[in-house]
Amino acid sequence: MPLSAFGGDWARYEDAIYAVYLETVAHAGLTLFGQPVKVRFNPTTKKKGYGFWHLISEAPAQDNRDEDDRTPDLARCERVRWVAWCIEHAESDGFSWWENQRGRETHVVIWAEAHDFAVVLAKRETEEGTRYCLLKTAYCLRGHTIRKFTKERDAFWAARKD
Repeated sequence: MPLSAFGGDWARYEDAIYAVYLETVAHAGLTLFGQPVKVRFNPTTKKKGYGFWHLISEAPAQDNRDEDDRTPDLARCERVRWVAWCIEHAESDGFSWWENQRGRETHVVIWAEAHDFAVVLAKRETEEGTRYCLLKTAYCLRGHTIRKFTKERDAFWAARKD
């Protein structure tokens, strides 16, 4: 899967990867396990959708919820097209998926293992009972996260076999 390389002009790059995000994720009609994948647009930051910023940036600390404190991560930016690719191939060779609990939310984690890249979606349901997945974030994995993911994935699948 090709990367979207930074060419030195941040404003132009930001607009270009946002266009890729809109085309390949937000407006692409993606589904995961037969359920539509949706993204958050509000609140906007710099006139771009909320969900976009969680794909391309990271908070300075895990407990920091201030959107204005998030900083772009070039590795995430380069891989913005990988989000749809991971969702579309979640059940293919080279990918793992499992569910985990974060607070009251059930998340689906998709891991492109050969590339150490993960996509996280929250399982949601409308008031009418329609189920969907909300894209939460995507990021490159580091050593400690790879170990945590391996343990979490293996425990999820072992529990399902019982």
